[in-house]
Amino acid sequence: MTEIQEAVRERYAAAALQMVGGDASCCGPECCGPSEGSVDSGGNYSVDLAAEVGMDPRVSLGCGNPLLLADLRPGQKVLDLGSGAGLDVLLSARRVAPGGHAYGLDMTDEMLAVANQNKERAGVGNATFLKGQIEEIPLAENSVDVVISNCVINLAEDKRAVLAEAYRVLGPGGRLAVSDMVEISALPAPIKRELDSWAGCIAGTIPVEDYRRLLVEVGFDAVDIEVSREFAPEPFAGKIASAAIRATKPRR
Repeated sequence: MTEIQEAVRERYAAAALQMVGGDASCCGPECCGPSEGSVDSGGNYSVDLAAEVGMDPRVSLGCGNPLLLADLRPGQKVLDLGSGAGLDVLLSARRVAPGGHAYGLDMTDEMLAVANQNKERAGVGNATFLKGQIEEIPLAENSVDVVISNCVINLAEDKRAVLAEAYRVLGPGGRLAVSDMVEISALPAPIKRELDSWAGCIAGTIPVEDYRRLLVEVGFDAVDIEVSREFAPEPFAGKIASAAIRATKPRR
């Protein structure tokens, strides 16, 4: 595990332990989760929506709601990269039933434990949480219809590897639907090297055009990236933003 991966793992392991302790919004400005002046993830999920699976919307440590992009349908198989406490997986599982299945992939044992507890509590039978890294997805080629992710790909050092793996596991015509943070103005070089800034969804962001280029390079087409909200707090005002990212694996 690299230094950056370990910093990310430690941050989200701590977040999971705080969730177990009853603090739904646990992370504050250090993670991608909701807090005053930070990325507003909780606002992307209504209380009623999260209540479908018996969860608090604030457990999402993301920067958007990829389910709004995914257009999930019964019978489909969906994979969430960096599934955390499992909110997107469990909501997806409900949408692809009957006949479908939702997978969540996370490298953090503590988060996987929280996700499985939430799965049991919700009584969702068509969901599976897997341990692994998003650069090496433990699923077969052409095995899912949709790949989603919420503010996680920016945490990876090798984003091309992540996107290539997403392409590999998608079947022909499969869709990528991702909420992520992107760089819209250059961040200072020292910030890009800070481990805390990597774990906080800041230092690992890349420009929109770099994201688009990587998606095309690994084979995706119909790439669409919409910057939806700037990340306001100083000293990052005007420098990073959340984005809705869509792409399709060709049917050829």
